[in-house]
Amino acid sequence: MKACILFCCLSSALAQYSVRREGEVVRLEDAKTQTLVSVMPSHGNSAFEMTVKGKKVLRFPFSSVEEYKGGRGMSGIPFLAPWANRLDELAFYANGKKFSFNLELGNVRAGQNNHPMHGFLTAATQWKVLEAKSDNNAAWITNQLDFFRQPEWMAQFPFAHTIEMSYRLSAGSLEVRVRLNNLSAAPMPVAIGFHPYFQVNDAPRDEWTFGIAARTEWLLSKDNIPTGEVRPIEQFLPKPQGGTLKGLSLDHVFGDLIRDGAGRATMWVQGKSERVEVVFGPKYKAVVVYSPGGPDRDFICFEPMAGITDALNLAHRGIYKELQYIPPGESWTESFWVRPSGY
Repeated sequence: MKACILFCCLSSALAQYSVRREGEVVRLEDAKTQTLVSVMPSHGNSAFEMTVKGKKVLRFPFSSVEEYKGGRGMSGIPFLAPWANRLDELAFYANGKKFSFNLELGNVRAGQNNHPMHGFLTAATQWKVLEAKSDNNAAWITNQLDFFRQPEWMAQFPFAHTIEMSYRLSAGSLEVRVRLNNLSAAPMPVAIGFHPYFQVNDAPRDEWTFGIAARTEWLLSKDNIPTGEVRPIEQFLPKPQGGTLKGLSLDHVFGDLIRDGAGRATMWVQGKSERVEVVFGPKYKAVVVYSPGGPDRDFICFEPMAGITDALNLAHRGIYKELQYIPPGESWTESFWVRPSGY
């Protein structure tokens, strides 16, 4: 009898988490919290959907997976690499050298006012699935991108490396973990980021409250490039730890993050009871907050960034002091977490 009870309890625990494949999509599920995460490795390895009890945590404005693949713009959790956000010229600097982009290859676009943006991996099809499993603690998928195998990528960012990314769903919380492995003979700069789109469903955007765990704002030029000047966040947002979005249009860069004892910084948005916390690991040095408002723009982005916008070039000029490098043969690993509650 005791053995039967033990077996039944174990089976129930194991059944809490599951992984299933539906064509190009891999779905992670936590049955206890009714949380579902959908990942498409063949489309930028993006987690494009997250729901709790059928309610959206990530913005997904498409009626189908096919529409999502062919749609313009971004949603879900796009991965931005080998750099995030804008560069201030058609080149980047690393190890004291200038690397100019070859626009004829077609993978780097000049962008508005010749500011290339968000790298060129957001829709990469070359990710391969290493593992998709579940146990009694979590459901997860781990994928790898061999950047060094793509000549046209290496022509633009000549640092041989691989990227491993894991999505791990446990107790209703999603961990997004990335590992960069530097295979090149030179130190490799790290300027990656993510651009997740969050929403709550039980209140209109103007009634959402939000918090930004940062002390300073980087002032931007008219092209949204940091000028090098900073100011206390309170000079822009009098209540950065509890204001409302009403009347605000945000596309701002913040640094000097406020961290707990483990070095983590927590951003959040809340409706009446629904709440989403986004927790940044220590190696995410900055956050871009994007919430422009307007019709069909009921979302807020808390973007984990390894460095501020234009970090590669501003570091070369001595303006930015926190650019990270990976020594030859070594790795860089960091996570952020999405924690919904009140759904």
